[in-house]
Amino acid sequence: SLESSSETENCQTHINSLKSVLSKKQKTLSFQLSGRGHWTTWPAFASGQTVLKNHKPCCTPEERMSSSKQALLTIPKPLYLEQLESYLRKELQSLDLTKRNSQELKLQPYREIFEFFIDNFKTYKPLLSAIKNEYEATLAHQKETIRALEPLKAMVTTVSEECTQQILALQEQEKVEINMLKQEKQHLLKFIDNMKEEKSSLQTQVEHLQSSIAEEYARYLNEYGARKLLLAKLNDMHNEQLNMKRHQVQDVKGEDVVKLTLALKIARQDLTKAQVQLNAMIAQYGDVVPRRDFESLEKKYSDLHQEMKTLRKDFDQLHKEYQTLLEIHRETAEERDNFFTELQQAQRNCTPRPNWAKCSEVIPGGADRWGCLAEGKTSDQLVDVLLEEIGTGALKEMNVFPGWGKGDEVPVYLRHEGEVKNKKLTKKDVVNILKDIWKEKIALKQQTGNQSSLPEFFLSYLQKKYGDASAMEWSYTLYENMRLCRSNHVMSSFYDILTGKVAEEQYHVQNQLISNLQKELAACDSSNSGSLTSEQMAIREAFPLKRNDSIQELVNASRYKLDSTEDLVDYRSLFKEDEEGNPEPFVAKIRSQYVSEKQEYLRELKNNLGDLIEVNADDLKAAFCTIDPDIDDQTLDTYIGLAYQVRREESDQEVVPVDTALERLLAGDVRRIGPSPREESKTDFEGE
Repeated sequence: SLESSSETENCQTHINSLKSVLSKKQKTLSFQLSGRGHWTTWPAFASGQTVLKNHKPCCTPEERMSSSKQALLTIPKPLYLEQLESYLRKELQSLDLTKRNSQELKLQPYREIFEFFIDNFKTYKPLLSAIKNEYEATLAHQKETIRALEPLKAMVTTVSEECTQQILALQEQEKVEINMLKQEKQHLLKFIDNMKEEKSSLQTQVEHLQSSIAEEYARYLNEYGARKLLLAKLNDMHNEQLNMKRHQVQDVKGEDVVKLTLALKIARQDLTKAQVQLNAMIAQYGDVVPRRDFESLEKKYSDLHQEMKTLRKDFDQLHKEYQTLLEIHRETAEERDNFFTELQQAQRNCTPRPNWAKCSEVIPGGADRWGCLAEGKTSDQLVDVLLEEIGTGALKEMNVFPGWGKGDEVPVYLRHEGEVKNKKLTKKDVVNILKDIWKEKIALKQQTGNQSSLPEFFLSYLQKKYGDASAMEWSYTLYENMRLCRSNHVMSSFYDILTGKVAEEQYHVQNQLISNLQKELAACDSSNSGSLTSEQMAIREAFPLKRNDSIQELVNASRYKLDSTEDLVDYRSLFKEDEEGNPEPFVAKIRSQYVSEKQEYLRELKNNLGDLIEVNADDLKAAFCTIDPDIDDQTLDTYIGLAYQVRREESDQEVVPVDTALERLLAGDVRRIGPSPREESKTDFEGE
């Protein structure tokens, strides 16, 4: 409400000022009108003065209209109309349309023009004034309506926030319900497992009882058959005794008795056969059940079997869900542990971020130069840049350097007693001298074939070029500049090789890699235009052992100056350097990847060695062959010689600490010869 009231007061003040200006302009314009004395009509008066020539009655209306338009355009505008248009253009050009009320300011010149018409049209002035007042009233009403709706906007914002809070509260309630349902599900899964175990134990008991009953049934059936046979034998014996007695009686009685006895014997034999068949049938069909009982049992069995299938299907589904939940829980637990570890690491490592913009106040060149130095750098790199600037600034103020002495522990290029004059060289001068040293050293090696150490050649070069008297002054000046300017690749690489931190072969290998890539790109440019597309750049062919993410980093570095829609890369500009020897991001990325790949290679070597504190040559060879199966014998002997710093035949008896061997390998040119076994297995798995 306070803002709207202030805006209303400002608008009222502006309207009052415009009214005063309008009154003055009306007087001026009215004076111009009174001088003229009458209104000029246009283009109505031209109809009486313009005569269409060569008019044909048969011409079409369209042709007549076009010809009349051409005639009208030849008649000039009235002077008063031109004055009004000129005044309107001047007023619109003088307005500041960047303000918030630019539309109201733009409307004011049109109001003034309308006021001029109202004042000069005496006959229509009341009607035009009424029209103007009605428009003004409508605009005021619309402003009031907008001002009244502004509190509703705040109310809508408040309601939106309350709805958001309610939604969040409902989501929290749903999370609690989901957790409760998950717990209930776990409880039911445990209950199902217990029921399944109980069912399994009961099934085992039933099977044991069935086998016992079957054994008892077979034993009783055998006894029953034996008893039947025994009774049959007893009956036969009893019948035989009776027959014998009857034969004796019949012998006494005569012929009729014999016939009767024979008939009786045959009848008894038939009876015995029938009895035996009956006993056999009873023995065979004693365990047979009725069909009605069999069908009821079969139906009951089928129902139980169907129920068991349903339970088995439910069990498999629950088991699958259980395994899925276990996998999700394991992944969630791993993510939680990783996040917690990262949080602890971040809490330990994070410090209040400094305000690096303050450095622009003390760095020569101000904010512009500091912006160029700090662009794209981390806090650690910014500290190095700041130290370098402070060191170079202090170095320029020094007139002399204290000598290091002439002891054996002092490098040969710094052996001097007393003070040494500071030449106060710029970075550009130092870089040019170091490049010339490399050029002379490489040329000497190609001519003589002898490989001299860089410290000795460094001193001999300075003595030859500047004389023995001034050689130490140049040596100390170059050394101090190289020691401080670590961000410059030419200086830092020369310093590391000069002090023995890095082998000289590493410098030549990096330059050879860059030269080979440059030749590959030039070979792909068949038209010799100097430009290639991203697909044509043969980075993969030049670096076949690099991973896909490393290749993508090089592609992105080659396109850092291009827009997202452009695809042609000027590959020749990727290998240029500035006057201080700083390369383009593409070449810098190749060198940084060379160092990181070597560090990763040696990290794999250390992991393969395990917990060994000291290592001999055989174990080191075996570790190299494990992590790099394609390594050849010559390269392997070279790496062993770097690690033990002895001849190949003497390294078999040497034992050195693992850390010492890794430091020596890190200083030399150590690279992977073939693809990593892990990368090959991953590629085979993706191909399958």
